[in-house]
Amino acid sequence: MPLEIIRQDITKLTSDAIVNAANAGLEQGGGVCGAIFAAAGAREMRQACAAIGHCPLGKAVITPGFALPARYVIHAVGPVWQGGGHGEEAALRSAYRSSLELARDNNLESIAFPLISSGIYGYPREEAFAIALDEIQRFLLEHEMQVQLVVFDRKSTLLGQKVQSSLQSYIDDHYVDEHYFQRLNTENLQRNVPQYKELASAPLPVFQPEETFSQALLRLIDAKGLTDAQAYKRANIDRKHFSKIRSNKAYAPSKRTVLAFTIALGLNFQEAEMLLERAGFAFSPAFVRDLIVRWFIEQGKANIHEVNAALFEYEQELLGA
Repeated sequence: MPLEIIRQDITKLTSDAIVNAANAGLEQGGGVCGAIFAAAGAREMRQACAAIGHCPLGKAVITPGFALPARYVIHAVGPVWQGGGHGEEAALRSAYRSSLELARDNNLESIAFPLISSGIYGYPREEAFAIALDEIQRFLLEHEMQVQLVVFDRKSTLLGQKVQSSLQSYIDDHYVDEHYFQRLNTENLQRNVPQYKELASAPLPVFQPEETFSQALLRLIDAKGLTDAQAYKRANIDRKHFSKIRSNKAYAPSKRTVLAFTIALGLNFQEAEMLLERAGFAFSPAFVRDLIVRWFIEQGKANIHEVNAALFEYEQELLGA
């Protein structure tokens, strides 16, 4: 998928480039920076950085990866948190944007980021995460690249407290133990559960009775006034995957792909349910992932990367491919 949130040691990734949360002097520091220098070969990396000498706040420079699995290291200088009134947000956005542009200019196809400035520089974690998602998403709407956002630990939630609280309440209110559905013997009988009765509705005009998933999806993209590229990028789907969907009217998608397009196209819940039916799936209150997606759909302003951030928090499979 074009943007993936993972929990991993960034020094072990095989992306074309990994990003180092650097200081302006490009000196070996602690935290992620120290780990990258050590894994690359501290002597070689110090020499390469010394040859460059300096990197301004909000900008990025590139060096070889040396002993790292990644071919390159992009050193991005993020801001030190000073309360939010000293241009920190603009500088952090610029650090992400500069890194992505540098990767593009060097014809790199993949890049992995830590949460820049969220460690010893003290940038509030939730805000740093939101900025990272927003800047990466803006870039990916215009360019093709595989991006990983690496979260090393779970010290605090990546979601805002209000979103976290509301989403957790929704899950608590709607979750039905999966053993209940095993007794029913089919997920499609979920409409007998009281909280799902409101899903029954007359077929929407945009769907045709015998449409396959691929045919229904392409019709919906047109109906929503989107281009193919806008649709697959909003779904966190890469171009090659979408080409397979478009060229094969009998294409059988995974459920996470279908759910990704329900978010990308801004479908209401009835439309989302009908698109799932075209692929042989249904929403189920026995699955936390389904409830999270449903909650975002009902909010009416779902964004694929915000949904994936919530899925990541709940240790669910992310949407897209």
